[in-house]
Amino acid sequence: MEHSSPGRPKHSLRSVPGFGRLQRRPELDALRGLFLVWMTLTHLPTHFSDLVNQPFGFISSAEGFVFLSALLVARLYIRQAAEEGPALRIKLWQRALRIYAYHLILLTLAFTMAAAFAVVAHRLALTNLLNFYLAHPIPAIIGSLLLIYCPPLLDILPMYVIFLLLTPWLLSLAARRGWTGILTGSGLIWLLAQFGLRSWMHDFVVRITHLQIPLQETGAFNLFAWQLVWISGMWIGAASAQGRLPFARLPRFVYPVSAAICLFFIGVRHNWLGSHLTMPALGLSIDKWQIGPLRLINLMAFCCIVYWSRKLVTRLVLIEPFLTLGKASLEVFCAHLVFVFVGLALLYGEVSQLHGFYAAGLIAFTFIGLILVAAREVRRKRQEKAAADPPLKTGPPATYSSR
Repeated sequence: MEHSSPGRPKHSLRSVPGFGRLQRRPELDALRGLFLVWMTLTHLPTHFSDLVNQPFGFISSAEGFVFLSALLVARLYIRQAAEEGPALRIKLWQRALRIYAYHLILLTLAFTMAAAFAVVAHRLALTNLLNFYLAHPIPAIIGSLLLIYCPPLLDILPMYVIFLLLTPWLLSLAARRGWTGILTGSGLIWLLAQFGLRSWMHDFVVRITHLQIPLQETGAFNLFAWQLVWISGMWIGAASAQGRLPFARLPRFVYPVSAAICLFFIGVRHNWLGSHLTMPALGLSIDKWQIGPLRLINLMAFCCIVYWSRKLVTRLVLIEPFLTLGKASLEVFCAHLVFVFVGLALLYGEVSQLHGFYAAGLIAFTFIGLILVAAREVRRKRQEKAAADPPLKTGPPATYSSR
């Protein structure tokens, strides 16, 4: 990739072949906000968690959130990857560093306030969440700084950081050579993940770091399987920036077939199809953390249905508070974990869920807090944008509408 030299005008984004003017898609922000609401209700220790945990088959808010995050990153930066590789690396690595800083803040809260309260107040839910840290604090702290030890609920941000660090190279490669090789390699890695690649890599990391951190303490997500979700999202995002969505080229029969597949997995999820077609019977093939093969088929079919019904989906999600929550997704995600820890701290003994007034109060308190966090962050971003890009005045004073 040639860099612009002194005296040579730099190409504008619109001059790159295949790229037109990028328009903001508020429905994508709103959809991300919906996934955050879904994720929050799933994580809060209330009865609502049972109701919203994979109600549409073997689809969770985590897949949607990761996929959509990758889509938005690629949609926003694929143009820059075609022109300015080094600048793109700096920008995305700065974002990864910011996310890492948020992760350290959450770890600090977990290892200090949450851990102390768990021990003093004998809160079993928090103790189970942090049992490795409580038993082996030094390896846990070192391992968490290296993104090796990832306690439950605190394992999405490390995955996001790792994927984001790799994204500049992937986008630059895609801008030069296309997505075929990247998608093929991603599919091969996912296939190896189904046969133990994560265990092999864990043993290798333990040998070179001498940190005796059990595999189950490295996070629930199998990164080698979940990278397929991230790269697929990037592929779709880059294609949307060029106005060439892959879904638009699918034959018409794909959509009724996808609907039938989704209905089948909804039946399996809710035990409607007999004792031989249940979640235990299908086992790892529908596993969330491994992205098992049947789950992958369910995800692909669900994406086709969402695209087919995109006009209806847009009307349903393009409302508040989804829009505001989606525009501040990182801050809202981190804040929701704080409220989840508060909910876990309210549990006592063997009780696993809050009920009645306590559950309603926790949900109300959580979403009021999340909306306030999101509104503050959106306002801050708007002020920064206004300060960095003031309106040009070429004539008499005029009234400018806010963007």
